[in-house]
Amino acid sequence: MSSPPPEPRRLLVAITGASGAVYGLRLLQVLSEMPDVQAHAVVSDAGWLTLRHELDVNADMLRPLVHTLHDANQLGAGPASGSFRCSGMVVAPCSMRTLAAIAHGLSDNLVTRAADVMLKERRRLVLMTRETPLHLGHLRNMTAVTEMGAIVCPPMPAFYLRPQTLDDLVDASVARVLDLLDVPHTLSQRWQGMDKVPA
Repeated sequence: MSSPPPEPRRLLVAITGASGAVYGLRLLQVLSEMPDVQAHAVVSDAGWLTLRHELDVNADMLRPLVHTLHDANQLGAGPASGSFRCSGMVVAPCSMRTLAAIAHGLSDNLVTRAADVMLKERRRLVLMTRETPLHLGHLRNMTAVTEMGAIVCPPMPAFYLRPQTLDDLVDASVARVLDLLDVPHTLSQRWQGMDKVPA
């Protein structure tokens, strides 16, 4: 009697209202090409505004990239429960409002509830926070979510990789997130060190 085939690895990507919707979109594009990954997505109300404004992307354009596109206002959806087996979640981008809600356990939509579930189940939660400059409240919320087990991963350009295009910069940040999720990829070159130190 043969054993059933292994289930694909389930990952959840949330897009919130901060500038930088391209990070969430690009992450979903990359995951959609991985046969062993089942990508789920949830977009906050403000996230939809940013997707439309920055990228002219709507729900019909996002659905082909994911197994399920969840309604952020549906707290009865699968990701709201710890029994929904999800090995990792990324909020890309993560607004300061969403960061604050996660830091204080305010599960008022599916994004923040799913993040709360990831924390309580001790699963990987990556927050691509987007804001500058930062005030003390932002920094304290980042400290709080870090102490709770999340990883704060702002999308920072890696100029040592000598990016040539905006896509190179986006891919480098998405590649770092994939590393944090332990998802193999060839999205960006890896640092090999310098041959010699300049005189």
